[in-house]
Amino acid sequence: MRDPYAVLGVAKSASDKEIKSAFRKLAKKYHPDANSNDPTAAGRFNEANQAYEILGDKDKRAQFDRGEIDAEGKPKFQGFAGGDPFAAGGPFAGGRARPGGAGGFEYRSSTKAEDFDADSIFSSLFEGAFGGAGAAGARRSGASGGFSGARKAAAKGADIAANLSIDLQDVVSNERVEVAFASGRKLAIRLPMGVEDGQTIRLRGQGQPAPAGGEPGDALITIRITPHRRFKIDGRDLRCEVEVPLETAVLGGRLEVETLDGRVALNVPAWTSSGKTFRFKGKGLTTKAGGRGDLYLKAEIVLPDKDEELAALMRQRSRETTGG
Repeated sequence: MRDPYAVLGVAKSASDKEIKSAFRKLAKKYHPDANSNDPTAAGRFNEANQAYEILGDKDKRAQFDRGEIDAEGKPKFQGFAGGDPFAAGGPFAGGRARPGGAGGFEYRSSTKAEDFDADSIFSSLFEGAFGGAGAAGARRSGASGGFSGARKAAAKGADIAANLSIDLQDVVSNERVEVAFASGRKLAIRLPMGVEDGQTIRLRGQGQPAPAGGEPGDALITIRITPHRRFKIDGRDLRCEVEVPLETAVLGGRLEVETLDGRVALNVPAWTSSGKTFRFKGKGLTTKAGGRGDLYLKAEIVLPDKDEELAALMRQRSRETTGG
């Protein structure tokens, strides 16, 4: 790895604040979640992260400046000179010896990278790395926090995204629908219950493969519900107008009405006026709880086409009413 000062673009005399600010800019610029189309971003992000793990830690920075550790944080052998190699100022200060092979030892660092709080600039970037939990949420749930978690996220493959247009029928059918990506790849997916227009569905592990055999990226599918010629969406309910012939409105009767589930019979009571609303329970859209909304039908009275008998009757009633 390159000199950590060169990676962050700061001088060796830079203050802790300047180092942190430089790292934040690079992390934001090269974070993999914001550069899914740039295959080099993950490497740049990793490099900046590793540089900050050294320069962002006062002890490690001092060890690096004294030449005791290299740019990757690994100790440089300088001889023990009869002293304790793990004592302060020794080449392995901050570590501890563990049994190794053939009288050797294994170095384990006891220092940790800094964790930014949830209000920092990284909270939104870490949200993708921790599956929506955020940096603070990741620490509460026991996931790898701070920059260690970010480094693992950087090893993932790139996410891929696509828009999927569906009909209202697709929302309630529970059948699989096919989504096509720009690469030509196609996936058949089953829509979740209660899916909404503009909702983004994340399919874990369906994105680009990761370099060096890491975890693949995700597929992000944004749902677009095509407007229907008859039904209007009202939450998880549907609304539409139904034409009721004048004769049926006056005398009452049955009408066949088309729904998303097929044709149903609507019983129209006598003397139904325009604007009267009928409800069919469970004929709306799916809900997240697994049920269905309702379908509301608004009656619209339709006059017959040039019915002379009806016209004569109306003229007669008019004369009787006015006494003309």
